[in-house]
Amino acid sequence: MSDFSRREFLKRSIASTVAGGVALTGLGRNAEASGAIPWGTAIDLTRCDGCRTLTQPACVTACRKENRRYFPEPIKEISNYWPQKKTEDWSGKKGLTSRLTPYNWTFVQEVQVEHGGKRHTIAIPRRCMHCDNPPCANLCPFSVLHKMPGGPVLIDHDLCFGGAKCRDVCPWGIPARQAGVGIYLHIAPKVAGGGVMYKCNFCYDRLRSGHAPACAEACPQQAILFGEKEQMRKVAHKRAKEIDGYIYGEKENGGTSTFYVSPVPFEKIDAALIKQKAAQPNPKAPGFPGMAVDIENFTETANGIAWSMVVAPVAGIAAAAGVAYKTMKGGKKDD
Repeated sequence: MSDFSRREFLKRSIASTVAGGVALTGLGRNAEASGAIPWGTAIDLTRCDGCRTLTQPACVTACRKENRRYFPEPIKEISNYWPQKKTEDWSGKKGLTSRLTPYNWTFVQEVQVEHGGKRHTIAIPRRCMHCDNPPCANLCPFSVLHKMPGGPVLIDHDLCFGGAKCRDVCPWGIPARQAGVGIYLHIAPKVAGGGVMYKCNFCYDRLRSGHAPACAEACPQQAILFGEKEQMRKVAHKRAKEIDGYIYGEKENGGTSTFYVSPVPFEKIDAALIKQKAAQPNPKAPGFPGMAVDIENFTETANGIAWSMVVAPVAGIAAAAGVAYKTMKGGKKDD
């Protein structure tokens, strides 16, 4: 992987984009269909050590600094999710970096795995995988998630009701919910929604200005590499061949923009993550994604197809209402 520096990735990728006359702007459900060059990351788990010499991983620090302007600022008195007597409020734990929250969009999971007669310590940077065919975007009843040109999957925070369907259909349960913020407070705060969903946005603003995601740029070990998606796929395969290793994210959920390379099978990593989560105070709590292999895309299942038929007309109405709402607010542009 030494042949592929981050600077070279950016140089080649941006040059290709400019040469092709492609601008990373506008909405789109499919990057390839839009004509934009798809971006991706290759994450080498043999290089990531969780930044043991730092107080927290450099990728986490960089992500929080880059995206803090998007972090929610909820009202002080937050009502329960009617008719349930609960809520999801992370505003008192903004500094928590050991899991995914609305204030922490990436973190590093560390597990011990036995393989080939050796004990491996595996540190895994986790955040949204940015799927090729994201169920979260396809099945959001409010049509507030979008697959952008170039690959990022974004949430429109202005229009999100926080219903968490995106988290339900995500194989990794990535999106995190914050109550007491969002459009539901202005429409039906007692009977609808539940806040706003948050997750990694692939540093979309940085991509549009020709820069790599903050996590990739900050990684001191160059464990997170960024560039054109197909180039990242080749990098992942090259590295996997070098270490007789394994790739994750190429086929899972129908394919993603994130390719992990590991010296141990991901089945073993997933088993270790499941065991680790079971030891948490609340084992069913989201925010601790696993790494199950051969994940089927929910939109292609019978339940997913049925749900999409129900959602389609509702999402269409919601999308139109969203445009009207933003127009009334003065035509605010999407982030």
